[in-house]
Amino acid sequence: MTIQKIVTLVFFLTLSSFVQATTKNDQSQFFVLMNKFATGNSLSNWDIGKPICQYKGVGCDEHGNVTKIDVSGWSLSGQFPDDVCTYFPRLQVLHLGHNNFLGDFPRQITNCSFLEELNMTATSLTGQIPDLSSLQSLKLLDLSNNKLTGDFPLSIFNLTNLILLNFNENRQFNPWQLPEHISRLTKLKWMVLTACKLHGLIPTSIGNMTSLIDLELSGNRLVGKVPRELGKLKNLKLLELYYNQLEGEIPAELGNLTELVDLDMSTNNLTGKVPESISRLPKLSVLQLYYNALSGEFPSALANSTTLTILSLYDNLFTGEVPQNFGLSSALLALDLSENRFSGKLPPFLCNGGKLNYILLLQNMFSGELPEGYVKCESVVRFRVNYNQLEGRIPEELFTLPHVSIIDVSYNHFSGPIPTTIGSAKNLSELFMQSNKLSGLLPFEISGVTNLVKLDLSNNILYGPIPSSVGKLKSLNLLLLQGNKFNSSIPESLSSLKSLNYLDLSSNLLMGNIPESLGELLPNPMNLSNNLLSGPIPLLFIKGGVLESFSGNPGLCLPSSLNSSDRNFQTCSHSYNHKKTNNIVWIIGTSVGIVIVGVILFLKRYFGNKKVVMEQDDQSLSSSFYSYDVKSFHRLSFDQREIFEAMVEKNIVGYGGSGAVYKIELSNGGVVAAKKLWSHKHKHSVSEDQLVLDKELKTEVETLGNIRHKNIVKLYCYFSSLDCSLLVYEYMPNGNLWHALHGGKFVLDWPIRHQIALGIAQGLAYLHHDLNPPIIHRDIKSTNILLDIDYQPKVADFGIAKVLQARGGKDSSTTVIAGTYGYLAPEYAYSSKATTKCDVYSFGVVLMELITGKKPVEPEFGDNKNIVYWVSTKVETKEGAFEVLDNKVSDSFKEDMIKVLRIAIRCTYSTPAQRPTMNEVVQLLIETDPCKFNCCNMSNKKKSDTEEVINKPKSIYDL
Repeated sequence: MTIQKIVTLVFFLTLSSFVQATTKNDQSQFFVLMNKFATGNSLSNWDIGKPICQYKGVGCDEHGNVTKIDVSGWSLSGQFPDDVCTYFPRLQVLHLGHNNFLGDFPRQITNCSFLEELNMTATSLTGQIPDLSSLQSLKLLDLSNNKLTGDFPLSIFNLTNLILLNFNENRQFNPWQLPEHISRLTKLKWMVLTACKLHGLIPTSIGNMTSLIDLELSGNRLVGKVPRELGKLKNLKLLELYYNQLEGEIPAELGNLTELVDLDMSTNNLTGKVPESISRLPKLSVLQLYYNALSGEFPSALANSTTLTILSLYDNLFTGEVPQNFGLSSALLALDLSENRFSGKLPPFLCNGGKLNYILLLQNMFSGELPEGYVKCESVVRFRVNYNQLEGRIPEELFTLPHVSIIDVSYNHFSGPIPTTIGSAKNLSELFMQSNKLSGLLPFEISGVTNLVKLDLSNNILYGPIPSSVGKLKSLNLLLLQGNKFNSSIPESLSSLKSLNYLDLSSNLLMGNIPESLGELLPNPMNLSNNLLSGPIPLLFIKGGVLESFSGNPGLCLPSSLNSSDRNFQTCSHSYNHKKTNNIVWIIGTSVGIVIVGVILFLKRYFGNKKVVMEQDDQSLSSSFYSYDVKSFHRLSFDQREIFEAMVEKNIVGYGGSGAVYKIELSNGGVVAAKKLWSHKHKHSVSEDQLVLDKELKTEVETLGNIRHKNIVKLYCYFSSLDCSLLVYEYMPNGNLWHALHGGKFVLDWPIRHQIALGIAQGLAYLHHDLNPPIIHRDIKSTNILLDIDYQPKVADFGIAKVLQARGGKDSSTTVIAGTYGYLAPEYAYSSKATTKCDVYSFGVVLMELITGKKPVEPEFGDNKNIVYWVSTKVETKEGAFEVLDNKVSDSFKEDMIKVLRIAIRCTYSTPAQRPTMNEVVQLLIETDPCKFNCCNMSNKKKSDTEEVINKPKSIYDL
C-alpha cells in the first residue's frame, strides 16, 4: 500500500470518527432541548451524564444512532422539538402518545425518511397535517384522539407500505370523502377512521383491500348503501359502521366474511331483513344492529351459533317468534331484543352457557310463562321483560339469583303470590312488578332485600297488612303500593324510611288513624287518598299544606280550632278536639320551654363572645403568622408560614363567592390553593363579624374539614384571626368545569364528561346519604366543580352548605336564600326551602351543560328562559333530542349522550318527588358508562369477553 493511500485511509477514518462524534453530540443536544421545553416527572429518567442509548424509551443501532424514541404515556407537557429528525436522521420509531404537547403537528417529521412507526395518539395536537408522501417507509400511523384541523391529508393514501392507519376521534377536520384510490393500500390491515368528519359514499374499491382485518368507519356522516364489495374482505374480523346515515338492505355478501368476529351497524337507516348468510358466519361473536328499521323474523340460523356472545337488535321492526333453541349452543353474555314486535314464547335456553348478564326483552308481544330455565341465570344482573303479555306465576328461584340488580316484570299478566324467597335477593336494588294480577300477602321477608331502592307493586290484587318489616328497607326512596286491597292500618315503621322520596298508598282499603310519626317524611310528598282512614289529620300534614294527599277518606276530619274552610273534610267531634287541644297545649308548653332555654344560652354566648372581642381589642391587631389560630385536618408537609408569604396579588387566580383565591407553590414542590375570606378591619361591628365567622366560616370548616371523599375538595387547614380568615385547599390544576366547557381552550370528549358527571354525582351522594347529619350543598354549579390533573371532579365551595339536623326537625330544610340563577330548583326559588332534591335539580342543570355544551342561560333560549326549558322544547322528537347534543363531541357517543340526557331531564323535573336521589343517579350513570362493556358502542370498544379479541397493534413487533 502506497503512502498516499495510507494517508487517504487515515483521513477518511478520522473524518468518519469526527462525523460520528459530532452526530452523537448532536443527538444528546436533543435531550437537552426536551428537558428545556417539556415538563414531566418521567424526564428524570434521562440523566445527561449517561450514554443516550441507555436512556429509558430510547433505542439505538449498532453504530450508536438513535432509531427509536418512545415516551408514550409519560404525562409530558410543553413542546416537542419540531426538528427531531435533524438530530436523529436514522429514526425509525417515534411514539409520543398520551401526552399533552402544545402547538401544531410537527411538520419537520416529513424529513424522517426512515420512519416506520409514528404514534401520536392523544397528544393534544392541533393544526393541519402536511403532505406525508415522503414517509414511504411508514407502516404504522396513529394520530387518533387529537384536535387536528383543515383538510384531511389525502397524501396518506400514497403510503403503500402502511399496515395500520388510525385517525379515530379527530372531529375538527373539514368534511372529506374516501377516495377511490384508497385501494392502493394493499398491505393495510387496520383502518380506523371513526369520528373524523367522513361523509359521502363508501367507495366500492374498498373491496380490493383484502388484507384488512379491522375496518372502522363509525361516527361519521356516511350515506348510501353498504357496498356489497365488502364481502371480498376475506380476512376481516371487525366491521364497524355504526352511527352513520347508511340506508337500504344489509348485503348478503357479508356472509362471505368467514373470519368476521364483530359486526356493528347500529344507528343507521337500514331496512329489510337480516341475511341468513350473516347469521351463519362461523366465528361471529358480536352482532349489533339496534336502532334501525330492520324487519322480518329473527335470524333463525343464530340459534345454531356456537360463538355468539352479544346480540343487540333493539328498536327495530322485527316480528315473529324467537327460535326455542336459541342460546342452547352458545354462551351468551348480553341479549337485547327490546322495542320490537316479537311474539310467541320466550326462548327457554338463554342461560345454558352460564354467562348471561343482561336479559332485555321489554316492549314486545311475548306470551306464555317465564321459562324455568331462567332461574339458572346466576350471572344475570338485569332482568327486564316488562310490557309483554306474559302470564302464570313468577318462579320463586328468580329472587335467589345472586347478582341480579334489576327485576322488571311490570305490565304483564302475572298472577299468584309474591314468593317468600324475595328476602334472598340481597343485591336487588330495583323491583318493578306493577300492573299485573299478583295476589295474596306482601311477604314480611321483603325486609331482607336490604339494598332495595325502588319498589313498585302498584295495581295488583295484594291484600292483608302492609308488613311493618318494610320499615327496615333503609335505602328505599320509592314505595308504590297504590291500587291494591291492603286492609290494615298504616304501620308506623314507615316513618323510619329516611331516604324515601315518594310514598303512594292510595286506592287501597287502609283503615285507622294516620300515624303522626309519618310526618317525619315531610316535605317529601305522599299519597294516602281513597282509603278508609279515620280520625284527625295530624297537624304536621295540615301545616305542610298537603291535605289533598288525604282526599277520598270520609272518616278523616280537621280540628275545629283551625277554622278550616276545606269542604273535603269534616270538623272533628268534641272528643277529637279535646284530645287535640291537650296535644296543642303540650306542644306550646314544650316550645316555650325550649325558647326560654335557647334565649339563656344565646345571651350567655353573646356576652362571652363580646368579652373576648373587647379583650382582643385592647391589644394591637397583628397580621403576622403568630396571631392566627390554626386548625389542621390532614398531616401537613409544608411550613404554614409559606402560605402567608405567598399571599400576594400576583398569585391570585380567581375570586370565589366569599373572597380571593391564591395559587401557592410550596418549597417542597407541591401546590395548594388558599381562599382569603374577609377582613374584619372594614366592618363596623366586630361582634357582628364574629357572628358571621361563626355562621359561615365554621360551617365550611367543620363540614368540609372532616369529609374524606375522592370527589370532595380536600381542606388541609384553616387560619383564623380578627384580621383575616384563610382556608387552605388542595390545588386543582385544570380549574373549574365552567372554564373547561365554556372557556374555548380545549374540547372535553364524552368519556371525560361522563367521568366528570359520575364523580360529581358520587360526591353529592356521599353528602346526601353517607353523612349523619347529611349536607345540602345548595349551590351546585359548574364553577363549583374543580378538576384535577386527570379531570376527576371535586365538589367545592361549601361556604353556604347547610348541615341538616335530625329528620322531622325544623332544620330538615333551610330558609336561607342561596344558589345561582339558572341552577336553582323552581320550588327553592319561590319557597326558599332547600332539600336534597334542590341539589339534584342543580346537578341536572350541570348534566345538561355537559351534554349540550351550552351555558345555563343563553340568549337563544329566549327571555327569562333557561337550559331546562330549551331542552324540554327540543326532546319531543328524536331528531330534536340529537339536535341538543354538543356537536363538538364525537358522533360515536351520541347514543350514550341521549341516555344521560334522559337522566338530566329526570333530575330537573318540576316536581321534587319525581326527581331521583343522588344514590339513584350514581347507579344510572354507572349503567350509561360509555367505556363499560354493556351492549354499548364507542370508538374503542372493549370486548375482552368475546371469543376472540381484536387488538390494534402498537408497534411493528405487534404487527
